[in-house]
Amino acid sequence: MQLQVLNSPFSQEQAELLNRILPTLTDQQKLWLSGYLAASQFSGAQASAPAASQNAGQAVSKDVTILYGSQSGNSKGLANKAAKTLEGNGYLVTLSSMSDYKPNNLKKVQNLLIVVSTHGEGDPPDNAMTFHEFLHSKRAPKLEGLQFSVLALGDSSYEFFCQTGKQFDDRLEELGGTRLYPRFDCDVDYDEPAAEWLEGVLSSLKDAQGTGTAAEAAAAASTLETAESVYSRTNPFKAEVLDNINLNGRGSNKETHHLELSLEGSGLTFEPGDSLGVYPENDPALVEQLLNELKWSKEDQVTVKQGDVRTLQEALQSYYEITTLTKPLLEKIAPLSTNEGLKELVAQGNEEKLKEYINGRDLLDLVRDFGPWGDSAQEFVSILRKIPVRLYSIASSLAANPDEVHLTIGAVRYEANGRERKGVASTYVAERLEPGDHVSVFIQQNENFKLPKNPETPIIMVGPGTGVAPFRSFIQEREETGAEGKSWLFFGDQHFVTDFLYQTEMQKWLKNGALTKLDVAFSRDTEEKVYVQHRMLEQSKELFEWLEKGAVVYICGDEKHMAHDVHNTFIEIIAKEGGLSREKAEEYLTEMQQQKRYQRDVY
Repeated sequence: MQLQVLNSPFSQEQAELLNRILPTLTDQQKLWLSGYLAASQFSGAQASAPAASQNAGQAVSKDVTILYGSQSGNSKGLANKAAKTLEGNGYLVTLSSMSDYKPNNLKKVQNLLIVVSTHGEGDPPDNAMTFHEFLHSKRAPKLEGLQFSVLALGDSSYEFFCQTGKQFDDRLEELGGTRLYPRFDCDVDYDEPAAEWLEGVLSSLKDAQGTGTAAEAAAAASTLETAESVYSRTNPFKAEVLDNINLNGRGSNKETHHLELSLEGSGLTFEPGDSLGVYPENDPALVEQLLNELKWSKEDQVTVKQGDVRTLQEALQSYYEITTLTKPLLEKIAPLSTNEGLKELVAQGNEEKLKEYINGRDLLDLVRDFGPWGDSAQEFVSILRKIPVRLYSIASSLAANPDEVHLTIGAVRYEANGRERKGVASTYVAERLEPGDHVSVFIQQNENFKLPKNPETPIIMVGPGTGVAPFRSFIQEREETGAEGKSWLFFGDQHFVTDFLYQTEMQKWLKNGALTKLDVAFSRDTEEKVYVQHRMLEQSKELFEWLEKGAVVYICGDEKHMAHDVHNTFIEIIAKEGGLSREKAEEYLTEMQQQKRYQRDVY
C-alpha cells in the first residue's frame, strides 16, 4: 500500500520516506510504533484529555512499574517478558527486583504490576523480604492513585499456595490501590495462565486510555513467546546423557548421582549459580499399578493439550503428575467418584483430615481408596496437573566444561502408608537414565545466586550433601579464570568414607589454591552428631574476620533445617565476635543481604 501525497498531511519527501520504511516493518514493530504515536499524542494533549481511569480528572500514565520477587528465576523471567511486551506497545516500563527498588517511590507510581513467587511454607522469596516487610509496616504510604495487578506463582501441593502474591494483593488494596486486573494464582505449570494474565493487563491498560481493542491486546501479548531463545522452558533441548555416576561408596545409606549432559548444538549458555530445568517421567512400574486399578484400557486415547493426543499409558507416564496429591485435585476429582467418603473428606470443616490424608499419599492411593471413577478416561486425566519441571543447581562451569552441564542429584526413596515411595526426577535419573539416552532440559537463570563481580572478593560457601553442587561450579569457574579472592567451603554429609562427594576434586583445589579453606562435618561418624554449623562455630573468629573484610556468603541445600540452622549460626557468630546484641546482629545480616553479600539457593 502506497501513501499518496494528495489529501494527506505529509510533504512529498515525508511520503517517500514512509513508503520506503512501512513495507519493511514487522507486525511487532507496527504495534510498537502505533503505541508510541498514541503515547506521544496522549502526552501532548494530557492537560485537556478526559481521564479514562477510575480517578476522575487524573491523566492516565503510559508509565508501568513491574516489580518481581523471585527465588529460582521464574518470576523474573515472566516479569522480563511482560516488560518487553508492554514496551512493544509503547509503554514506558520500569523493571526491578523488589530488593533493588526503593519502596517510597511507590507514591509516584500509577500503574504497578507485581510478579512474585511463594517460597517454602508461605514465605516471600529472599529478594522480596525487605520490600514485603516495608509494605506491611506502618511506614507504608497511602496509595490512592495506584492501579495494580498481581501475578502470583506457587505450588498447590503446599498448604500456603501463592500466599505471598495474595498478601501483596490484599495489602495494596488496603493502602488505597485499585485493581487494574484481578490477581492470577499460577500453579507449577504457569505459562498459559501467565500469558492470559498479561493479555488481561494489557487490555485493561488500553481500555483505561481508550486505545486499542481486546483482539489487539491478545495479539500483542502473544509476542511473549517470540522473545525467548530457541530452547527454553516451553521448548526444551533434548540433551544426551554422557555419564551417570553414583558418587557414594559401597555401604552408604545414600545414592547421589553425578550426571553429565551434552549441550552441543543447543546454543544454551549459563553462569555459575544458574539451574537446569529437567522434565522427568514417572516410574513405569507405578504407572502399571495405576492402570491396573483403573477400568480403562492403557491404549485409550486422551488429549493432554490442544493437538497432543496420547495413549492413556503414555499420558500417565510422561505428562501428568501422579505422585503428589493436593487439596485442589481432591476437590476437583470428588464429583467423579460415587464414594461418599471422599465427598466427606473434602467437605468444609474437614481441612485437617484432608491435610492428614494428602500427606505421603499419591494418585494410586486415591484411586484405590475412593473409586470407581466415572465413565471417561479423558474426564479423569483432565483434572490432573502436568508433571512439574525439576530445577537443579548446576554443578559445573561452562568455561571449564564447554558444551556440557553437570548435576548432583540425590535419589529419594522412602516408605509411607505401607508402600515404597520414590522421588520422580531423582529416581528417573538414578534408575533409568544411561549414557546415550536423552533428557529434556532448559537453563533457568538465577540472578540471586551469583559470584561477586570482583574476582578478588573472598567467598564463604556452605553446602552439605547435594548442596555442594553450585560450589563445584563456583570453584571450577574461579580456577578457570584465575580469580585471586580467597574461598572457604563448609561441606557435610553422613560418613567420611562413603559420602565425601567430590573428595578428589576438593583435595586438588586445596593443593592448587583454587580453594583456600575446607571444613567438613560427617554427622554419623561420631557419637554426637556434628553438622556444618558446628564447624562454623569452631571457626567463629576467623569467619567474622572474613565477613568484616567483605566476604560474600552463599548457602545451598535443605531449607527447613540446614539453612535455618546456618542462618542462626551466622547471627550467633556476628553477635559474639562483633560484641553486638542479637537484634543488631540480625540487622548486620540483613544489611549483608541487601548488599547481595548473603545469598541462598535453598529448597
